[in-house]
Amino acid sequence: MSWSVRQTRRFARIYKKLHDNAVAEVDAAIETVAQNPDIGEKKKGDLSDLWVYKFRCLGQLYLLGYTRDDGIRLVYLEAVGLHENFCRDLKR
Repeated sequence: MSWSVRQTRRFARIYKKLHDNAVAEVDAAIETVAQNPDIGEKKKGDLSDLWVYKFRCLGQLYLLGYTRDDGIRLVYLEAVGLHENFCRDLKR
């Protein structure tokens, strides 16, 4: 059974700036996470609430950061972007 998905303002801002080719890949990654939120890796340290799903898009490694609420089966999309400096940008 699929989980519900909500996006944060940060995610929406990043998502609308994505290139059209990347949007389809990101949508597929979101669907994968909605089907099984355990597929990602749980971060440690400052970002211990964050889960990260890694996927390839346009020949580069992208990360989809999300948090989840197990009680109501809801996934909050926090950020999406290239692997480089992903966690540093989220800490800001």
